[in-house]
Amino acid sequence: MENKYFKDVKRNFGFGCMRLPMKDNEIDFEEMKKMVDLFIEKGFNYFDTARGYHGGKSETALKECLTSRYPRNAYILTNKLSTHFFETEEEIRPYFESQLEACGVDYFDFYLMHAQDGAIFKKYKKCHAYENALKFKEEGKIKHFGISFHDGPEVLERILTEYPQIEVVQIQLNYVDCKSVSVQSQKVYEVCEKFNKPVIVMEPVKGGRLVNLPEDAKKVFDELQKDDDTKMSYASYAIRFAASFKNVHMVLSGMSDLEQMKDNISYMEDFKALNEDEYKAIDKVCEIFGSLNMIPCTSCHYCVLDNECPMNIQIPELFNCYNQKTIFKSWNEDYYYNFILTRDHGKASECLKCGMCENICPQHLPIRDLLEDVAKEFEHKE
Repeated sequence: MENKYFKDVKRNFGFGCMRLPMKDNEIDFEEMKKMVDLFIEKGFNYFDTARGYHGGKSETALKECLTSRYPRNAYILTNKLSTHFFETEEEIRPYFESQLEACGVDYFDFYLMHAQDGAIFKKYKKCHAYENALKFKEEGKIKHFGISFHDGPEVLERILTEYPQIEVVQIQLNYVDCKSVSVQSQKVYEVCEKFNKPVIVMEPVKGGRLVNLPEDAKKVFDELQKDDDTKMSYASYAIRFAASFKNVHMVLSGMSDLEQMKDNISYMEDFKALNEDEYKAIDKVCEIFGSLNMIPCTSCHYCVLDNECPMNIQIPELFNCYNQKTIFKSWNEDYYYNFILTRDHGKASECLKCGMCENICPQHLPIRDLLEDVAKEFEHKE
């Protein structure tokens, strides 16, 4: 489906800059440059970032690897107004100007109110954040105004009703979350359709969970290709699932190395929607996931961003550790938990129950209760 807001976007697949290649705890510029070059060479041009990604280094990495190396009309750049970086209306413009400078551009193609939910929306209204962003648009410093969203359909409907100026909505959409009672991706997507707002998709592989599948789930997809010489990756089904929705105009993937990018490009360069057999396979995989007791954390790190946790607990890492041990039966998770993850950070049992993490969690997880489960699994009392 064509849309006027995406007329300069060459394809329906974007480079999400939240999980960039790393080397010695820093973004690997050389690897990223190779990824950027291949991405543009293959006809893709959409890049997505935010100040909080990689502790602020995602923006400057884009300046180093993209904006200083290509003409401005060679790429589409999206950035966001994130709640962690302002408390008053007066702070919004200086923050926005610092983003332009960090990225090395004079304007953003898309600018989104970041991670909107019921509580964050109230803060943005109080600070007139939407109105300020619309002023930036009038000044030519952003081309298109939108939101990224993490809440239920009722909240989205309220926001879109109050601000009809919103042009695009970025939502979490993948084949597991479509039927999730907490994320409600399908219903959120339907609200976007109701208001005729084009959709940008984030987390199509759910933080890697739809790539690192349980063995039973892998077999389902492998069965599709038993007579096919061209084997497709598990990521391909997840990303193509999201891209197959008629009102989805962009699917983002947080690619961490050149091989991931090559894989994604291989099926998005000449995109084909899922067929009936592939949809049936996805239904089977969802049934398998539904039978597992996994913590559905996507490792977005909002819960620990900017020292959100007073006990410095690495919440996403502990949840991943728990999933690896309880679901995927990884043998070394006890060592990883006790001697790596909690060596210089808090243990799950040290949670103060303050709830700061739950207030910011896009997945609306009961983090305090889940940390109790993690503590029971790893902190054995002799």
